[in-house]
Amino acid sequence: MTQESSLYQLKRPARYLGGERGSIRKEWEQVEVTFALAFPDVYEVGMSHIGSAILYRTLNDHSWIAAERAYTPWPDREQQLREAKLPLSSLENGRSLADFDIVGFSLQYELCYSNVLSMLDLAGLPMRATERDEQAPLIIVGGPCAFNPEPLADFFDCAVIGDGEEVVIELCDAVRVSKASGENRAALLKRLAAIEGIYVPSHFMVSYQADGRIEAITAKDPQQPKVRRRVLADLDSAPYPEQPIVPFLETIHDRVAIEVARGCTRGCRFCQAGYIYRPVRERQPDTIRNLIDQLLNHSGYDEVSLLSLSTGDYSAIETLMQNLMGCYADQSIAVSLPSLRVGSLTPELMNEIKKVRKTGFTLAPEAGSERLRQVINKGINAEDLVDSATTAFGLGWRIIKLYFMIGLPTETDEDLDALVELAARVKRAGKGTQGGADVNVSVSTFVPKAHTPFQWEAQIGYEETIARQERLRGALKKKRLRLKWHDAELSFLEGVFARGDRRLGAVLEEAVKQGCRFDGWREHFRYDLWMEAFVKAEIDPAWYLRQRLTGEIFPWEHIDAGVSRDFLVRERQAALLGKATPDCRNGQCSYCGLCDFETVKPRLADTTRLQAPEAIEAEEPTEPTLLPKLRLTVTKTGRIASLSHLEYMTLIHRAIRRADLPVKYSAGFHPAPRISFGDALPLGVSSEAELIDLELREPCLAQEALTRLNLELPEGVEVVAATSWPRKGESPANSIFTATFKVPIPEGTDTHLEEQLTTFLKQETVLATRMKKDRPVEIDLRPWVHDLKRQDNLLWMDMHCGSPLFLAAFLFNKDVEEVRSLGICKTAVELKEQDIQVD
Repeated sequence: MTQESSLYQLKRPARYLGGERGSIRKEWEQVEVTFALAFPDVYEVGMSHIGSAILYRTLNDHSWIAAERAYTPWPDREQQLREAKLPLSSLENGRSLADFDIVGFSLQYELCYSNVLSMLDLAGLPMRATERDEQAPLIIVGGPCAFNPEPLADFFDCAVIGDGEEVVIELCDAVRVSKASGENRAALLKRLAAIEGIYVPSHFMVSYQADGRIEAITAKDPQQPKVRRRVLADLDSAPYPEQPIVPFLETIHDRVAIEVARGCTRGCRFCQAGYIYRPVRERQPDTIRNLIDQLLNHSGYDEVSLLSLSTGDYSAIETLMQNLMGCYADQSIAVSLPSLRVGSLTPELMNEIKKVRKTGFTLAPEAGSERLRQVINKGINAEDLVDSATTAFGLGWRIIKLYFMIGLPTETDEDLDALVELAARVKRAGKGTQGGADVNVSVSTFVPKAHTPFQWEAQIGYEETIARQERLRGALKKKRLRLKWHDAELSFLEGVFARGDRRLGAVLEEAVKQGCRFDGWREHFRYDLWMEAFVKAEIDPAWYLRQRLTGEIFPWEHIDAGVSRDFLVRERQAALLGKATPDCRNGQCSYCGLCDFETVKPRLADTTRLQAPEAIEAEEPTEPTLLPKLRLTVTKTGRIASLSHLEYMTLIHRAIRRADLPVKYSAGFHPAPRISFGDALPLGVSSEAELIDLELREPCLAQEALTRLNLELPEGVEVVAATSWPRKGESPANSIFTATFKVPIPEGTDTHLEEQLTTFLKQETVLATRMKKDRPVEIDLRPWVHDLKRQDNLLWMDMHCGSPLFLAAFLFNKDVEEVRSLGICKTAVELKEQDIQVD
């Protein structure tokens, strides 16, 4: 079985194809440093992470660096790799991770740690740093979880603390110099430790008291007792991927993503990101607009997402939205703001958002009562929330999602009751609006995080989490409100590792050996195996959820996030007193200790650098011109045969948008291009004759469309013919009389195949049993077939309908999955009598 055909056996083969638009493949002989960007989750999650995309572009902008990607393979692919004894490899060049100079893991979530170790193991690398030899890659980690990297300290060589755009190049340069001078690993680590923002765990020793608390964290070099976080001073001038990788399959965030700002100064006391990404740095609105133009033109996406911790707080948000709406509304491009604060939702802003199709409306009050919102410094009140909901329902949104947390410090039953009442008030705000209104309530368990005012607080345990969830579920049900919650077991484990220390490395290693993977995915999470690993390591996980003493040494004490411990202590005291700390964006400095006000300081957008487009007078409506369709004949060959029908359709849609073909769109809030496809091909079946019809809003020459579209299509997809098609002509599926399939005859096939084909064609009925939804169903294959014939080692099947895979499997008396690997190809279609032939 070939590598390509082995992918056909997988759930989503497109995860492993590589070669996407925007990916960069360099020859290793022409570079000095190779860097594997390893994301410890499945492809569609990793491809949605904008930080990885930024680093991919930043690294590959340097001719002497080759950056490639790798993701955690889904269990079906992992099984394939282990059975075939193949290493985990990069997508670009297919090189084993063990071959790279550097392998860098992005730590976005504590429950991805098992995937980090699994990926090392799949690459044939020892998990523990002390067990790897001098030829092994340098293993580094970064991301928000690197602000307490101690549970993983035994497994990586160094960590990037803070913003990565600048330090990652300095790290690569150090590796380049070290390679050229023939340094050993110890010398390289010493060189790296001198770079601001680089943490080398082997340079620090940890000792413990008899009760388990940390006694001391001692630096081997007294001149470097702490590792200072790296801060990117100016976001506006930082590199950004104008030509992003466009995946073949749908990802979690399947749209153009533009980071409009980094950092947040609202000061929500539970929010780690609000402290480790300070100060707020905004891109200029004209920079954002230019980037969006490039991103849309390159990708073919039809949605733009403006990313930041609180996009509604972006200084030029109304100006930017007015400009984007004015420029893109007629192109059916949606603009979404995934992170909106209630206090930032002006009626003007909401009116701009509603002009293009609605992409969801989410509000995050976090706590139900005014008192508890004061404790966490949320800074919103119930009236503002209800007013925002009223406006949203009035502007046409039908569903509002509300996000809350349970287990916040000082929370009582009264706070939970207030949560229920607040959600009910939001639902009542939509009463009487057109189309009705609904509210979904989502609840997660508060997990104290490092470098926040609540890092000292206790986390509620498993049983208490369940009890509070049940209380809310019952109360919300009485209000006819739905509740979604984060599993208590996952929150428990997240809390253990969020404030854990190096001793958890033994637990993690054991859990991975027992088979723990994808712990953030409920269907794969094995709580029982984790508990067994804790028992074997003789560690009580609940101990890590306890409240910390004020003077206690944290496992991350030697990691300097820039915000002082004294400031966090003051914020904790303010929380317990219910005192608010104002946003320092435009007001008084809170003296958190981060800014030097020369290089590191808040940088806000200039609202005058982008203007709303001039209003264009609406043209008098005219009778629409009734144009003929454009019919395309398109191939689906090579690795593209690994795409599902939906993935193939998406690829074509995006290519048509990039080619700027004048395709007509449907009406309504969710306009869709009027494009018709033929029946779906089974996975693994290629084609030289897929029919696609385009409805046009204005004339377009067939040859011009063919030329423009082929410039935007990947290898394996080509428009081989384009012709005008009657406006009321049959759709591709309904216009086909027969489709011809070429099937390689497998070795060992019955020598009487020709007789079997003749018998098949003479019969009026040919019954076969097919599994459908795990149930056997009897079907008649004879109506599927127009003609069958053998020529040398090929079987030719002319079919009216049905699955060529199932038919070939029946004729060869083989399993469908065996036949899928043969390389069946649709070579031509014959149209019905009133139409024309295309081949």
